Amino acid sequence: MDQVMQILMYVLIGLFAGFMSGLFGIGGGSVRTPLLYVAGVPLLGAFGINLVVIPFSSLVGALSHRENIDHNIARWVILGGILGTGAGAFLTGLVSTLVLAIIFVIVSIITVFGIYFDRIFLELAQKINPGTKTVVSGAFLLNLLTIMRGGSGGSLFPSFLKMMGLDVRKAIATSLFATIFTAAAGAAVFWYQGNIMFLPALGVLLGSMIGARVGSLMSLKTKPAWLELGLSVFIVVLALIVLFKALG
Repeated sequence: MDQVMQILMYVLIGLFAGFMSGLFGIGGGSVRTPLLYVAGVPLLGAFGINLVVIPFSSLVGALSHRENIDHNIARWVILGGILGTGAGAFLTGLVSTLVLAIIFVIVSIITVFGIYFDRIFLELAQKINPGTKTVVSGAFLLNLLTIMRGGSGGSLFPSFLKMMGLDVRKAIATSLFATIFTAAAGAAVFWYQGNIMFLPALGVLLGSMIGARVGSLMSLKTKPAWLELGLSVFIVVLALIVLFKALG
């Protein structure tokens, strides 16, 4: 009975995280990782589960947003993202839990600033050249940072793509598409390192795919301003939960 309740808990975590993923165009790790960690899964285990789930939940979301995907930018985001993921994943096991939690918070703060970058730093935003080198190098750096706290770059991609000139709906759609590939690369490294717990992963995967579909449909009907605000609040709150858990 205890095992059944545990599986149900993982499904519910996946359902909620998948909904947030589809709604905001993130990989879902900003939600899924802290919830799994609070539920008692070791941090590296939570990272591994998250990376296994993201390609599937992002695929569901990307299919729902397929008309808004910018395939030209997506291919360069994928290239830079996979390279960054591969480099960062091998460094993750060498860093302490507290340091990973701090990285999680720092990346989350950067994410929130990125969402409103074009309004806060108007002149700088106008000077950014969204060329191939900028997109590839940016995606590499973002994935190098986010993979070290179990993400795929998806939590940063929407704000990064907004900086590259995409509107919020195209940024969400392109982010979901790109994270299918960047997360798969990270999952392969975590599987090789033995950091994936398969039973919890299956429960979270089931819930995430259902939640991603529902969230994606709601995203298409939600005003962009509300999407930006909701994404900001959720990222900050959940990042602080991870930090407090690590400190405790």
